[in-house]
Amino acid sequence: MWGRPREASSMYKRLPSRDCTSVVDMEEDSALLQNGMSPETSNPSWRLSLPHVLVAIISSFLFGYHIGVVNEPLESISVDLGFRGNTLAEGLVVSTCLGGAFIGSLLSGWIADGVGRRRAFQLSALPMIVGASMSAMTNNLAGMLLGRLFVGTGMGLGPPVAALYVTEISPAFVRGTYGSFIQIATCLGLMGALFIGIPVKAIAGGWRLCFGVSIIPAAVLAIAMVFCAESPHWLYKRGRTEEAEAEFEKLLGGSHVKFAMAELSKSDKGDDTDTVGLSELLYGRHFRVVFIGSTLFALQQLSGINAIFYFSSTVFKSAGVPSNLANVFIGIANLTGSIIAMVLMDKLGRKMLLLWSFFGMAMSMALQVTAASSYMSGSGALYLSVGGMLSFVFTFAVGAGPVPGLLLPEIFPSRIRANAMAICMSVHWVINFFVGLLFLRLLEQLGPRLLYSIFGTFCLMAVVFVKRNVVETKGKSLQEIEIALLPQE
Repeated sequence: MWGRPREASSMYKRLPSRDCTSVVDMEEDSALLQNGMSPETSNPSWRLSLPHVLVAIISSFLFGYHIGVVNEPLESISVDLGFRGNTLAEGLVVSTCLGGAFIGSLLSGWIADGVGRRRAFQLSALPMIVGASMSAMTNNLAGMLLGRLFVGTGMGLGPPVAALYVTEISPAFVRGTYGSFIQIATCLGLMGALFIGIPVKAIAGGWRLCFGVSIIPAAVLAIAMVFCAESPHWLYKRGRTEEAEAEFEKLLGGSHVKFAMAELSKSDKGDDTDTVGLSELLYGRHFRVVFIGSTLFALQQLSGINAIFYFSSTVFKSAGVPSNLANVFIGIANLTGSIIAMVLMDKLGRKMLLLWSFFGMAMSMALQVTAASSYMSGSGALYLSVGGMLSFVFTFAVGAGPVPGLLLPEIFPSRIRANAMAICMSVHWVINFFVGLLFLRLLEQLGPRLLYSIFGTFCLMAVVFVKRNVVETKGKSLQEIEIALLPQE
């Protein structure tokens, strides 16, 4: 998995346009490609970049943890804070966090480009520490909601920055594997919230511990980032070439620095320091890649995955499975699929995993529709429904879950990468919010057969969209991908 030779790097005719770069530099770069500095002869050690990736994905662990932290103790929280039986208040405890996440994701690109990736991680940890402390110590609903809003802001900021950072510091031959770590960390966060929430649910006031323990990984993230490398791509974009070289040496080893810098110069067009306007992303020459990214995240959410996560316990209860056990089954299916994705990401490629993942999700929804039909009844329908749900989560985790967060930073040009990710993640959170808000009402009005059929149709639409619009990025450097997709002026 680690040592697979990378595909040959192609040579490009586009000249770098930085004033400080000359034709002599290009000749030196060409010599480097011929004299052993190219990944054609050797790959950089994955061990150098791995510690930096592991620190970065703490933000993804926190994301998963805070998504699931209120699931088990919500009833105890409502009793202690005086809103038991108020379904609106219970919904606000969940949805306020999603609202904060939308705000955080919307600002993530400008923060990551403005202060750098490392400081952006630290800024994402700060509101999670403050918000978790407020939620753990509050004695009223208002304090809980304010704490969840703070936590949500950090949640929204962290994942886009993690996707950017992991993509930019990873060697090309393991970038897919490292990108899968983000999804695995999210799964572990969800399961961590479950395993802490189940035992403390029976303890008076034990729910406060669920929020309090999350302060520890958030503090570790903020402190450990001091010792991690800054993204060389961000430093180079800011004109800090010597610092970029020093960070490449930490991440790749000294023998690969000159080649990595030569690669960076090939995609540079001399305008990286210009401000990226919203109109350029939505209407300008980068509209197509932003449209692809936003549509992928939209289809991911319209597949119904979060509705399944939010309301799976209802289906399992009807089959006689306790909600605690149901959540464990969902978590295991999610984690197993994510591990398989990690193994296959740099072997089969991003596009192949996306195609088969969305197709498998459509087939799983077909099982759900069959279970809800009049032709099935009794225990057979219940077991088919449970099987379809587990299959849906598993096939999601193999491709549709981890791939968009990895693929989009790969296809976005360096200049717009952070801001484009912010827009796409904002689309993700908006649709996530409305799917969660409307799912139960639509289930009542449309019935499970029609609603699951709609979800399955979106999955098939995703298959067609991926087939027509998504390019394969496996084994290619970010500069190769950028030059291949660069719009011509």
